[in-house]
Amino acid sequence: MSIFVAGHQGMVGSAILRMLHARGVATITRSRQELDLTDQAAVRDFLAEQRPDAVILAAAKVGGIHANDSRPADFIYQNLTLECNVIHQSFRAGVRRLLFLGSSCIYPRAAAQPMHEDALLTGVLEPTNEPYAIAKIAGIKLCESYNRQHGTDYRSVMPANLYGPRDNFHPEHSHVLPALIRRFHEAVTQGFDEVVIWGSGTPRREFLHVGDMADASLFVMDLPHDIYQANTQPMLSHINVGSGQEVSIASLAQLIAEATGFKGRIAFDPARPEGAPRKLLDVSRLAAMGWRASIPLEQGILQTYHWFLENQGALRED
Repeated sequence: MSIFVAGHQGMVGSAILRMLHARGVATITRSRQELDLTDQAAVRDFLAEQRPDAVILAAAKVGGIHANDSRPADFIYQNLTLECNVIHQSFRAGVRRLLFLGSSCIYPRAAAQPMHEDALLTGVLEPTNEPYAIAKIAGIKLCESYNRQHGTDYRSVMPANLYGPRDNFHPEHSHVLPALIRRFHEAVTQGFDEVVIWGSGTPRREFLHVGDMADASLFVMDLPHDIYQANTQPMLSHINVGSGQEVSIASLAQLIAEATGFKGRIAFDPARPEGAPRKLLDVSRLAAMGWRASIPLEQGILQTYHWFLENQGALRED
């Protein structure tokens, strides 16, 4: 069996690739320079030639609040385009099994907590990342539609906030956890006595280590078709993936301060955007099928910080 891992150089895709290699699975990969997933003809020709048995769509344009809020056109266009290209051309190439990786931002800003899969499309999205969320919702519906019309087995997993090795640590464009790791590290190395956090510090978030996400992705990918169908619905086919635990941004900042050795003051800037007040996934469906996260947040932060220290010279700056 051969699997095309789209986005294999990213944080999630690289973790999935490592697990597939450990299993001895034959994989197909292409870098951004070798294959532009927003180029329909290039994706068509590539999949028609390679004809993988399965596809894992881990490629995406991702970023934190600032990046989403300042470049909404980039986020909706690039994600919609690459999803349409990969999913449709996979179908044309005869790929029967595909896994699409989405995001917990697909749920309404005011969704009941924890957010169950059936909260999708029941309310208004968080404004700061609405374009990205719409693109991810479209990916889910693409998979559902091809399954309904063509009998494919295209599945979707919706992770909580991901972090870990190979994350984007840009101080403005990245997600909150890696951005704070870099900010606190620089405060320590430059002797600052204060670190300012965007927002009030009260929003609560759920974080999932990329190692757990890779494991869950392959778990869902490997589920027998009848078991997957029994735990989903034709119009509600995505599955939440998370740790089932949440932490306030203020508490997260304190954990990162401890991991980096920062001894100064942590301040908050309520004038800055902070997103939805709470985001916790209901992961009972996946737990009932036999999968749970295993990497504690404190351990994951330390591991991620050590990776950051060892790879500062090669960090992404996009």
